[in-house]
Amino acid sequence: MRLLSLILLVSTWAWACSALVIDTVSLGLAENQLAQRTDPSLAGYLGVFFLGADPYVYFYLSNGNNPISFKALNKGSPIFKPTKGTRGVRDPTIVPGGGNEAEKKKWYIIGTDLNIGKTTWDAAQRKGSKGIFVWESTDLVNWVNERLVVVEDNTAGMVWAPEAIWDPAKGQYLVHWASKFYSTSDPNHTGTPSSIKIRYAYTSDFKTFSTPQTYIDRSPTNIIDLTILPLNPLNSSSQSYLRFMKDESLKTVFVETSTTGLFGTWTRAGGSSAIIQSGVEGPAAYWDNTVPGKCHLLLDFYGSDGYRPYESSNPGNNGGWTASGRGAWPSGLRHGSVLAVDQSLYQRLNSKWG
Repeated sequence: MRLLSLILLVSTWAWACSALVIDTVSLGLAENQLAQRTDPSLAGYLGVFFLGADPYVYFYLSNGNNPISFKALNKGSPIFKPTKGTRGVRDPTIVPGGGNEAEKKKWYIIGTDLNIGKTTWDAAQRKGSKGIFVWESTDLVNWVNERLVVVEDNTAGMVWAPEAIWDPAKGQYLVHWASKFYSTSDPNHTGTPSSIKIRYAYTSDFKTFSTPQTYIDRSPTNIIDLTILPLNPLNSSSQSYLRFMKDESLKTVFVETSTTGLFGTWTRAGGSSAIIQSGVEGPAAYWDNTVPGKCHLLLDFYGSDGYRPYESSNPGNNGGWTASGRGAWPSGLRHGSVLAVDQSLYQRLNSKWG
């Protein structure tokens, strides 16, 4: 009897180990392994943000490879201010080039066309901008070709928090944003709109976009501030992703995981009510440059001091996040993004604006 129990125990252990291997493969990590998520050429991080009452683009550079210690560039002044639309930009996101543009070293910054000082939150959602701001660069210090590209039709109340990710399956950038819609019989948008949905379109140049479609619709729940992070960024064939978003109805942020691509099956660990944090928005996620498998997440405490950093070695788990130390973290940063940079780019940014 003891021998049989031992055999069963060993068999169960072997099955569990094999299941673990299968799960690792499904996450796209088997070929590159977690340790290869770190790149020895990386020397720091560039943070791109707006500041509360100042809807312009600000750059912050990390102190070396410390992911939660940043200093303001350009003596704390904006790197640039928009000259089109509302002349205010919120939620700036830096997008690294994909495909051929990755080899050519191309980056884009896209953002929300909104200067809340010139309007109200109600009006901004009824008759807000239908476009997204775009700037581009080949060196991270010279930003050119500012444009405001309309992506939604007149039934949309607004276009908020655009972000983009290179989709290797499509060979284009998937651009997504949040919008609500009004009936065609309500051209002045005075009635009751739809819930806020996440919309998307594809582009190769951030000039022309495909017809937008709905990506996430959780009606009657309002969803905003989507950001997507590849689970294995050094493996271009990986189909595994994390996506963070805000439940605008409950004012919470949560994470979902897909191992079957951007349009695959997404799972919310912990169930439909699991969250990372409440009273926050604008999640911005990035991998640690030196610690394999460690992820950092900025959450915007919009009613308080702005972004605060969180960290996890199990980032797909809503309950696996802990607050990071904030001793060297700047106060007042608002919804933006963080980009890992190599030594050459780090020195270039520091020389230009440090």
